Amino acid sequence: MATDFFQDPPRLANQYDDDSLLRSYLRWRLPREVLAEIEPALRQLGGRAVSDLLALDAAAEASPPRHVPYDAWGRRVDDIVVSEAWRALDRVAAEEGLVAIGYERQQGALSRVDQFARLYLYAPSSATYSCPLAMTDGAARLLELYPDAVTRPVFERLTSRDPRRFWTSGQWMTERTGGSDVSGTSTVAVRSGDQFRLSGAKWFTSATTSQIAVTLAQLREGKGLSVFLVQLRDSEGALNGIRVNRLKEKLGTRALPTAELTLDGTPAHLIGGEGDGVKKISALFNVTRVYNAVAAVAGMRRAIALARDYAGRRVAFEKPLSEHPLHVETLASMELEWRAGFLLAFQVVELLGRQECGTATADELAMLRVLIPVAKLYTAKQAVAVASEALECFGGAGYIEDTGLPRLLRDAQVLSIWEGTTNVLSLDVLRAMEKTSGFESFRQDARRRLDMIRGKPLGTAVDTVRHAIQGVEEFAERIKRQGREFAEPRARGFAYAIARVAAALLLIEHADWSLALGDDDATVWAKRWCERDLVASIEQGEGPVPSPILIG
Repeated sequence: MATDFFQDPPRLANQYDDDSLLRSYLRWRLPREVLAEIEPALRQLGGRAVSDLLALDAAAEASPPRHVPYDAWGRRVDDIVVSEAWRALDRVAAEEGLVAIGYERQQGALSRVDQFARLYLYAPSSATYSCPLAMTDGAARLLELYPDAVTRPVFERLTSRDPRRFWTSGQWMTERTGGSDVSGTSTVAVRSGDQFRLSGAKWFTSATTSQIAVTLAQLREGKGLSVFLVQLRDSEGALNGIRVNRLKEKLGTRALPTAELTLDGTPAHLIGGEGDGVKKISALFNVTRVYNAVAAVAGMRRAIALARDYAGRRVAFEKPLSEHPLHVETLASMELEWRAGFLLAFQVVELLGRQECGTATADELAMLRVLIPVAKLYTAKQAVAVASEALECFGGAGYIEDTGLPRLLRDAQVLSIWEGTTNVLSLDVLRAMEKTSGFESFRQDARRRLDMIRGKPLGTAVDTVRHAIQGVEEFAERIKRQGREFAEPRARGFAYAIARVAAALLLIEHADWSLALGDDDATVWAKRWCERDLVASIEQGEGPVPSPILIG
C-alpha cells in the first residue's frame, strides 16, 4: 500500500559540544585553567549558533541590502538599507568580543586562539558578518601599529564590546584594474590642511555600511602609494564626498553590502606616514587572510555537520545513507579535508598571537610569512570542494534554494577570490621564499617536530612526511637553480604541497598527543592523510582541480 513520504531535514546540535575536533584541539593547545575559563562562553555560543544566531542568519539572507540613491525630495542621500537582523548580528559580535578578545589579550598570545574559536562557531550562522569583522580586526591591527591622536579613538571603537560604541571597518582596495595588483591604484590623494582629499573609483567595497574604511591612494606630491583612514559620514550623517554608484549583485554573501563607489574629495587621514603603502597594509592582510582560513574551515564543518545528520535520517534502498559504505566513505573524505584544514588554520592563529605579543621566535615569524598565504589559499579551495560534495549528499534537495543548502556552495566560492586569489597567493609564497628565511624555517621546524613523535602506530606516517619534506626541499633547490621562469607555472602545486605537508605534521602531532591519552581516533585520520602522495601536486602543476578531496 502506497504511503506519503517526506524527507526529514537535517538538524544541528550545539556546535561546540558536537565538534569533537574543536574540543580536542583546545584541550591539546590550551592550559587547563585557560580552557576552564573560556569553555562556558564557547559552549553558550555553540548553542546560539543553532538557535537565535541561525534565525538572524536566515532573516538577513532573506532581506539583502538595498541602495536608496535619492530621498523623496530628490536629494542625493545614497543610503544603504540593511535588515534589522544584520544590525543584530553586529550587536552580537560586539557583545561576544569577537574583535575585542584579540586586543584585550587576557590570555596573552593564546587570546587569538580563544577569539578565533569563537569566530569559528559564529561565522557559519552570521550571514557572512564575519567579513566586516575580518576587516575591522585588520584595521585595528594596522592602527595599533601606527597610532596617533586621530587613530587612537578609532581603535578603541573597533575593539569595543559595547554595541553602542562598536565600529566596523571596510577595506577599499579593489579598483577597475583589479584588486591584487595594488600598484595600479589610481585613486589620488591631495593634501588639504592637516588631512588629505581622495579622488577616484573603488570598484568592489565590502561592508559599505561600516563607519570607517582603510584604503590605498597615490600621493600626488609625495612618496607614492600610502594608506589612509576614511570616516564615511560627517556629524550630520551625510556621506563624506562619497557616491554610491550601485550595490553589487553577487553569486553569494548576499546579506553583505558590497558597493561600487566614487570618491570625490573625500577627507582622509594618512596612516603611518607617507609611502610604503603595500608594506604597511600587509599587517591588515595578515589578519584578514587568517579570518578567511578560519571561516573556510568553519564552513566545511557546518556542511559536514548537516550532511552527517541527514545521512542518519535519509533512507534509500531500504536503509539509511549512514549504512551505505560508499556514502560513509564520502563523508569520511570530507571530514579528513576539514580536519587537516582546521589544524592548519589554527596553527596560523597561534603564530599570529605570538607575533602580536612579541613571544614568537625569529623562525616562527619567518614561518608565519609563508604559512599565512598557504593556509588561506588551501583552505579556501578545500571549502569549495567540501561544500560541493555536501550538496551532492542531499541529492536534489541540495540544489533547491529554499532548503538553504545551496548557500553553502555560493558563499564558499568567494573564499578563494577575496583576500588574494589562489594564483596570487601562490606567487606570494615564492616571494616569501626569495625575501625571507620562511621556507628554511618551516623545513627545519618540521624535521625537529617529527623527531619528537613517540607513538609507534604513527611510524609509517612519520616516514611519509619525512620523504615529503625531502621532496619539497628538492623542488625548492630547483627553484633556486632555475629561477622564476621555472617556478611560476608550478607555484600553485608547490604551495599545495607545503600545505599538505604542514597539515600532515599537525595531524600526526595531534594523534601522538591523543595516543598518550589512550585515544587512537586521531591516529586513523593522520594515517589516512599520509596515505596520499603529499607532494605529487608540484610536478603536476595542479592545473584546474575539480576537488582537492579527490587528488593525491
